[in-house]
Amino acid sequence: MDQRSYQLQYFAMLKEWAGVDKEEMSSSATTPRELYKELRDKRNFPLSDTELRVAINGDFTDFDHNLAEGDQIAFIPPVSGG
Repeated sequence: MDQRSYQLQYFAMLKEWAGVDKEEMSSSATTPRELYKELRDKRNFPLSDTELRVAINGDFTDFDHNLAEGDQIAFIPPVSGG
């Protein structure tokens, strides 16, 4: 399968665990679900995709959305505040 380049953004605890807030990643993943599975394996993120929200190019979407070369993908964990 062809590799595509994606621009990733992490927020809150994902940013802390990754040690970066942004990175570029090449992957054969075609959906955010597949891409996040790769990231969980690579970075040992403890959260499942059901605990996150995902945005592609600034718009919230679901984890089965088809990805395109160069997409900006933000994985957003739950946040609490008051």
